[in-house]
Amino acid sequence: MSANADLEKARTGTRVVGAGRRKEWTGAVVNPPVWRASTHLYENTAALGATARHNEDGRFHYGRRGAPTQWALCDALTTLEPGAAGTVLYPSGVAAISGVMLTLLRPGDVMLISDNAYDPSRSMGTGLLADFGIEPRFFDPLDIAAYESAFCERTRVVLLEAPGSLTMEVCDVPRLAAIARDKGATSVLDNTWAGPLGFAGLEKGVDVVLMALTKHVGGHSDLMMGSASAGPELYAALRKRAQQLGTVVSPDDAALALRGLRTLHVRLQQETQSALKVARFLSQREEVAQVLCPMLPGSPGHETWKRDFTGGCGLFSFVFRGGTASARNRFVDALRLFGIGFSWGGYESLALPIDPRSLRERMPWPQGWDGTSADDRHAVRLAIGLEDPDDLIADIEQALAAWKEG
Repeated sequence: MSANADLEKARTGTRVVGAGRRKEWTGAVVNPPVWRASTHLYENTAALGATARHNEDGRFHYGRRGAPTQWALCDALTTLEPGAAGTVLYPSGVAAISGVMLTLLRPGDVMLISDNAYDPSRSMGTGLLADFGIEPRFFDPLDIAAYESAFCERTRVVLLEAPGSLTMEVCDVPRLAAIARDKGATSVLDNTWAGPLGFAGLEKGVDVVLMALTKHVGGHSDLMMGSASAGPELYAALRKRAQQLGTVVSPDDAALALRGLRTLHVRLQQETQSALKVARFLSQREEVAQVLCPMLPGSPGHETWKRDFTGGCGLFSFVFRGGTASARNRFVDALRLFGIGFSWGGYESLALPIDPRSLRERMPWPQGWDGTSADDRHAVRLAIGLEDPDDLIADIEQALAAWKEG
């Protein structure tokens, strides 16, 4: 697609293909070349002096500020995030979280953290940020009244995640973000699950949207990277703090992320369709008590997801009906097409035994449970990849037989 095309008016697939492909960065080829450089040279001392007055993508300065490969990725991500003035890259998703928080918070501040947030986010609140004199407070994102009462005069940041990590609850992000703004706090959304193609966070009222590009954008389980996008003022602050911290991503990894980005739309569509087929299968099995997949009608959070989201992905969880932890682990071990490992969003399917009880302070596990003892709530998180869903279902079916053996 020509770099002169009006991407703002284009449909999603067209925008994903064309975003970031400026002629000055690609030249006569399709993709921006990989610019490996620490030192950028200047034509003369006047040009050297001028660099101090300009700090923006597209202007050479030094390797820490990137070059066309990284700039193209930032430009593409900004194009896909309605309302964003710019995007900052980080060497991992967790680095994006810490970079954003170290920009927005100061000693003595209070940070509100969704109780179903990603475990490293929780650990950052109680560890790194607490060490800097920042007070973490956890809240149930489904309890609006309790959320409002959690604010105080020192609350500066609210960290949201939708759907919630592991248990997949879908909170009312627009309402929670609006309350934070009314209270004078900045809202930050970890939007890794849906990404900008499935949930336009800034457009829905969030102040900063971050993602682990390691997941869907990379798409091939071969890179680590994170990003944060925001409006003009916050983007400038994030960029400045990232430079102060010496944060930089390699051009080779940026090229891998750009490669993954081009197929993001079609991969997400396929993952979502396959995940729904697998989720429906599990919802009909007597071994399964509950499927935690917001895309599935009847699953917790589905109506809110249907109202606010335009897409999904392949990540969801399910809870066994009774059984033991050993039986749950036996099920995971019996799977042949699913790898056992952290992360998700790649082309391969993964399965992970989960126990969120130690990661919750305010929320019951799982939402909507029928009163069974917590000891009987054994769950698995599935990341559905690009394999044929019928093959995945057959694999799950034989693993369910192994679950019953005990």
